[in-house]
Amino acid sequence: MKKALLVFLIICSRILYAQSDCISAISICGNSDISYTPAGPGNILEGIGANSCLSDTANEHFSVWYSFTAATSGTLAFTIDPNVNSDDYDFAVYGPTTNGCTSLHNNNIFVTPLRCNYYGGTTTGNTGLSLTIPPPPPPNTNGNAGNNNEWSPHMVVQAGETYYLIVDNFRSSPDGFSLNWTGTASLSSAFNDPALAPFPFVTPGLPAANPADPNEVMVCSPTTQFNFTSLSNGIINGNSANFKVTYHKNTNDAITGGNPVVSEIANLTTVYYYRIVYQDPANPTNPMNGCFITGKFKFKDASFTLNNATLTNCSNNYSGTSVFDLTTAAIGALPAHVLKYYPTMFDLNAGTNEITSPSIYQFVSAEGKIFVKATNEFGCTATAEITLKFHPLVTVNDSSLRACFHEGNPSIGTFNLSNALVTTVVGATKKYYKSLADAVSGTNEILNFLTYDAPTGVVYVKVSNAQGCYSVAKVTLTVLAPVYSSVLQDKIICIEDKTTLDAGPGFNGYEWSTGATTQSINNVAVGTYWVKLKTGDCIALQQVKVYASEQPVVSNIDISNNTITVNVIGGAPEYKYSLDNINWQDSNVFTNLSRGDHQVYVKDAYDCEPIEITVVVPNLINVITPNGDGVNDVIDYSALSGKNGLIFSVFDRYGTKIHQADKSNGYKWDGTVAGKKIPTGTYWYSVTWNENDKKNTPFKFSGWVMVKNRE
Repeated sequence: MKKALLVFLIICSRILYAQSDCISAISICGNSDISYTPAGPGNILEGIGANSCLSDTANEHFSVWYSFTAATSGTLAFTIDPNVNSDDYDFAVYGPTTNGCTSLHNNNIFVTPLRCNYYGGTTTGNTGLSLTIPPPPPPNTNGNAGNNNEWSPHMVVQAGETYYLIVDNFRSSPDGFSLNWTGTASLSSAFNDPALAPFPFVTPGLPAANPADPNEVMVCSPTTQFNFTSLSNGIINGNSANFKVTYHKNTNDAITGGNPVVSEIANLTTVYYYRIVYQDPANPTNPMNGCFITGKFKFKDASFTLNNATLTNCSNNYSGTSVFDLTTAAIGALPAHVLKYYPTMFDLNAGTNEITSPSIYQFVSAEGKIFVKATNEFGCTATAEITLKFHPLVTVNDSSLRACFHEGNPSIGTFNLSNALVTTVVGATKKYYKSLADAVSGTNEILNFLTYDAPTGVVYVKVSNAQGCYSVAKVTLTVLAPVYSSVLQDKIICIEDKTTLDAGPGFNGYEWSTGATTQSINNVAVGTYWVKLKTGDCIALQQVKVYASEQPVVSNIDISNNTITVNVIGGAPEYKYSLDNINWQDSNVFTNLSRGDHQVYVKDAYDCEPIEITVVVPNLINVITPNGDGVNDVIDYSALSGKNGLIFSVFDRYGTKIHQADKSNGYKWDGTVAGKKIPTGTYWYSVTWNENDKKNTPFKFSGWVMVKNRE
């Protein structure tokens, strides 16, 4: 069965000199597959043909020597696979031996090999030891060692036996070959010892897109010197410190350890090889010393660049700042990149004042620059500059609107807010709010902006453009107060009169409740009227009343002998008085009146139709002689009994009421008190009543009477 590692070719060796000589044979360890390109016969021209099947090729051509030691017993075979099938490879296997090359030759003439193969036919291509061809019977004295055309029989080896193999390219071509091992036996190797290599050796870099290509080591600065030894710890991966790593530019150097590379500018097109060799300084004779494996890798430029970018955002409402999402800048970063943002390039280089999350999503800034550093998964970095710009400002201007008052509530007007000329931006979106805070936050929007009822005050308009930028304008609302006529006043007229109502000049239109559209109306009687006064587009409804003047009222009339005093209330003083409705006087006293009824007329300052009242001047009785002769025995006012509330009262000189004559006693007095005659003397009396008119005008007639009683 073919033994092979999956990622790279495994090659083991103990070389010190040119590998084309037996003394510097390449040690093969661990049944590894190896590849080598011989470049000539080596430094020593060895006699390999005298005692072998290679007698026709006594001189070496392009040859290479290998040695190998069995770690376990069993069958062992190999295949030599030319890189170019037309090449003709021959080989011979010597051993086993315990003394190296010195026991295999005498004066440089080599002994008969254990296996030998030389095929002179036209068929070329693979050759080697086959597991299907049985070993030849001993002794092997003819030198062909079981040569069977292209193939020879496999070997049966014992643990600890050491053998030497020479491979010679008869055609001397530079194409090289690979050597693949099969069989049940295993070859000794430090790389298979779990005590020395408990961990897998790790090929540096990452798998290429094509699995057949070498791993790729990412470099961030392909134009600077690369320190190859920086890969060694990762390759050794914690295994024994006796494993050492060198680096080379071709397979032969990797096998021989020649021309190691320590530091150079990494060539992105070159396949580099690393060589892990085991050397135990404490045991120089250790058969595993000098065993090595090789692998290969390439360099790949992992550096990257970013694009400078510009973020353009809104500086809303002339704030001079905006909220930027820095992560949206199109700098060309990949999802795997780690981004850090800084306010200055100095901070970026120093790693200070980083703009950290979540600020980068709500970064408030004026116009300026932000600097971003991106790091990829390989540790490579790149920087970019983000320019912060503002969209053009949304230009607005404050405005004002005027609206007519509501007739039912003069402090309120209805406004069409869309009529406010706050911007000339074409296609702008306008939204309306009661406060500046609401406008900025976009809350409590006025939805009925076409018919917005409000008092005098302000509203705010948020004007947004196509980019979502906005500015806020203030709209002053003015409710036009009703304009009334200052000359149109309520009037008082006599109820029988007419008057003129005049709203005065200065209005744009008039409309009276009478239907008239003139400034004034005539022949207006007592009543309630209105006029609609137009000022601009607003109409104020003003009411006006024409009152009937209040007529004066005779509150009471005092009668004293033939003099009457007319007392008047109400109306509008000064009053006029008359007994004939022709001749008028300012005094309310009439004298020298005859006994009987008189008509009294009263009017006030409005000079309306006078009021009229009938006044009775009673017959005056000044003396009574209650002696029973039938003459002047009593005072009798029964003639006035038709008057409302008629009362006749008598008083002594001290003002004490001594008698009351009313309906119960016939409105009479006979000069007695409680049936007894009073002393002769003068007494006072009064007669009161209410006239039978609408006002029940009170009358009072007063006088004196002499009572003469005979003893």
